[in-house]
Amino acid sequence: MSLKEVRGVVLFNRKHRERDYLVKIFTDQFGKLMFFVRGSKKSSQSLEQAIQPFANAKYIADIRNEGLSFLRDTKELNLMNHIYGDMFKQAYATYLTNLADAALEDRVVDPSLMVELKSALEAINEGKDPEIITNIYEIHMMKWFGVEQEWKACVVCRETKGNFDYSSQYNGLLCSRHWYLDERRYHLSQRTLYFIRLFSRTSFKQIGNISVGDETKRELRSFIDSLYEENVGLHLKSKSFIDHMYDFEKLHVDWSKRKKGTD
Repeated sequence: MSLKEVRGVVLFNRKHRERDYLVKIFTDQFGKLMFFVRGSKKSSQSLEQAIQPFANAKYIADIRNEGLSFLRDTKELNLMNHIYGDMFKQAYATYLTNLADAALEDRVVDPSLMVELKSALEAINEGKDPEIITNIYEIHMMKWFGVEQEWKACVVCRETKGNFDYSSQYNGLLCSRHWYLDERRYHLSQRTLYFIRLFSRTSFKQIGNISVGDETKRELRSFIDSLYEENVGLHLKSKSFIDHMYDFEKLHVDWSKRKKGTD
């Protein structure tokens, strides 16, 4: 048995029998792998925290070419404690890991995507707006699904300044002089497009505390959802949970307003 040291991010875990676990980790050297952790072994006790979803660490592992690999130990553990204590942050973090899992086949090595996921989770854990971090992540993730939009300039004349709109027909921006080319363009607000263009070229470490109004957030969410529906066709349960979470929040706000009106 030859043990290897790999850095990775936990995508999910699930119980296997009474005390054992199956843990899927996105590793830098071997891509996404499923690991077996035997809970009955004393050596596995140090792994209890390291196999929590969203954790990242260096893992000492027995990597198998086929089937399950085995975790033996860990070091340099980084837990997402602020995510674990917040239902909303957990929902977004789960969606981020699900997207990364869906974007690549298992055992496909892509350390840049692993770092993208790790950085997004850390940003949420640091207290940055999970909705905005998710929007940035979703825009970045499009290329891993084989879709690249033009966000820098008008696809026709390469203009970089002025008013723009997004065109599905041209798979990118049209400046106001070329809006006539696509009557079915999105008619997005300029503020929403400003943020989309910003998100497309910004890393999570560069993002401070961005202030985005509720109306712009709604338009951003609707627009990005449409992009994924048109170009990716992915329907994740974790995304549906977030949508329902917002529907519930809206109902609660509406009910609170009505209640105040009757007091």
